[in-house]
Amino acid sequence: MTEHVVTLDLDGVRDKAGLMDRCARDLRLPDWFGRNWDALADVLSDPGVWPEDAAGKGLLVVVRNWRPYAEARPDEWETAVDVFTHASAATVALALGASSE
Repeated sequence: MTEHVVTLDLDGVRDKAGLMDRCARDLRLPDWFGRNWDALADVLSDPGVWPEDAAGKGLLVVVRNWRPYAEARPDEWETAVDVFTHASAATVALALGASSE
């Protein structure tokens, strides 16, 4: 199966609200996305709300520039990783390497 790849770029994200806004933008989530952890888990588990390009394919979410957010908000980052890894039908990968900071 070929997965549709989406990049979630957390450059400049400093809090949960910013993370949720970035998820909505980069994952092209519907306007009704609730911008909370449960809503994020729900949309990651529902191929019906994934980008149209992912229809019939898997979804690979590559998370870039996550380190500054993870260092600034470790508890929130722990929750985000838990949501990404356990509540998801999508595959989520953290991009390693240089960040913008």
